Amino acid sequence: MRHSRVAYPLTWRVMDVFERLAAAVWPSSFQRGLPYLMLLPAVVLVGLLVLGLIQIGDSSLRTLDTSTFMMSENYTLANYQRALSEKFFATVAGRSLMGAVIVTVITLIFAFPYAYLMVRTPSSALRKFLLVALFLPFFIGQVVRAYGWLIILGNQGMVNEALGLVGVPPMRLLYNYPAVLFGLVQYMLPFAVLMLAPALTAIPAELESAASSLGAGWVRTFRHIVLPLARPGLVGAGLVVVTLSLTDFAIPAILGGGSQDFIANAIYDQFFRTSDQGLGATLSLLLVAVGSILVGVVFMLFGAGTLAMGDERK
Repeated sequence: MRHSRVAYPLTWRVMDVFERLAAAVWPSSFQRGLPYLMLLPAVVLVGLLVLGLIQIGDSSLRTLDTSTFMMSENYTLANYQRALSEKFFATVAGRSLMGAVIVTVITLIFAFPYAYLMVRTPSSALRKFLLVALFLPFFIGQVVRAYGWLIILGNQGMVNEALGLVGVPPMRLLYNYPAVLFGLVQYMLPFAVLMLAPALTAIPAELESAASSLGAGWVRTFRHIVLPLARPGLVGAGLVVVTLSLTDFAIPAILGGGSQDFIANAIYDQFFRTSDQGLGATLSLLLVAVGSILVGVVFMLFGAGTLAMGDERK
């Protein structure tokens, strides 16, 4: 009886050659160093970040000589004293912090039911529609979206034209604080939903069914089951939204019209408009410090949420 001979595929031969080359370049004795080699790019990036912060720290201790527009050679705390004492910077910092908190709260209020419906809906068509609507903004740049709101909310925009049809005079919907907050909420919503969806998916639907069978209404089920178990997602989403809102530049610059600057806009002005790199570096370090303190407080009070690598359930 004659056995059929199966030809050895050419692609397998090519892969064998690559395997032999890899074994020659990276012997098996080097396997212990493989995790460290994979970690090397992250270490390099963090090292560059640390070097950048050191350079910024050095610049923050030097003042600008307005006669020569050169940085001083002597170290001084004048930039820190100016940043902490001038009313303008205090106003910008307060506006940024308050705006970040307001945006975080509103974003979580809107993102939670969106994520819950996307996770719990039995309709695959509705789930796909919600996913597409969620990811579509990521394909449109933040600046493009902000300019889109200029067209929609401008004095001659679609909203004011629609109001004019019912006899309402044009309203100023742009270049104010609410417009900046609105733009930030619209921008941060997809990030919050993406952080909440895994936490809600991890909650077994049977728990809600069991609570309902025991006589608990939807409100009690939400308060005592869904909300506590979704806390990691809420914390993670809140951390992402508050940090991104605090450091945002484009939305306050475009929708605020230069009158509702956040800290990032003030830093930009110092670096590129007044050429005061020392003061700009000082504001940058203060922003890093404020953001780190804010995140640290949240970690101490609520934990790291879905940003934690391990399981936080006790």
